[in-house]
Amino acid sequence: MRKRFPAFSLSSYGTSWSANRRIAIVAAAVAALLAIAVVVALLTGDRNGHQLPAATAPAPTGSPIASAAAPKPSSGSGSVPKPPQIAEPVAYAKAAARMLWSYDTRDTSRDQQLAGMRAWMTTETKYADWASVSSQVPDPLLWSRMADQDQHATAGVTEGHYPSAFKQALADDPSAITEAYIYVVTVNGKQTLSWKKGGGGAEERAVTLAVQCRPNHDCTLGAIAPSVTQ
Repeated sequence: MRKRFPAFSLSSYGTSWSANRRIAIVAAAVAALLAIAVVVALLTGDRNGHQLPAATAPAPTGSPIASAAAPKPSSGSGSVPKPPQIAEPVAYAKAAARMLWSYDTRDTSRDQQLAGMRAWMTTETKYADWASVSSQVPDPLLWSRMADQDQHATAGVTEGHYPSAFKQALADDPSAITEAYIYVVTVNGKQTLSWKKGGGGAEERAVTLAVQCRPNHDCTLGAIAPSVTQ
């Protein structure tokens, strides 16, 4: 009988964008898409992704779970994969979602996890919401307790697509995307977790990402939306 897992998910740990970055992303979306429907779809309503049960150790309360500070450059990236050289938004978003849903505390420190994730981000600070990505990583104490249990996760992606609001905005004004080349992509898949003594389980996952794909450049990650938009 499969054990129910007291697991942690990188995909659903943090849900809030910082105020300044939220404003920047909204402004970029408005400029690029000229459609308030997309902004409303991305930035309103509760997160409807499935959240995993509590982790093996409870997180401390009263302070943000993850730091938005940049990881140490010399820490390496552990088991976090390097960003692929992909120029197609949906393909890149699927790879990014797989990265976000995977981790291995057995051979990767928290700083390495953050450094690996940071490498996927756009270098255009105007369009980068690092806080929305870094908030997926738990605080140092919880990461340490997860490592004590050899907790690790793998992920599989079933599909990726442009949400209907984004497609409609793009159809209404195809040239508007050329302002920032930010694409909104929703990805669905499954996360499988394991830890000591045969513990483990799996759960369906969904995430909406902002991906920047400028012409003649590889795509990069801009942000994780606070809610999943289909």
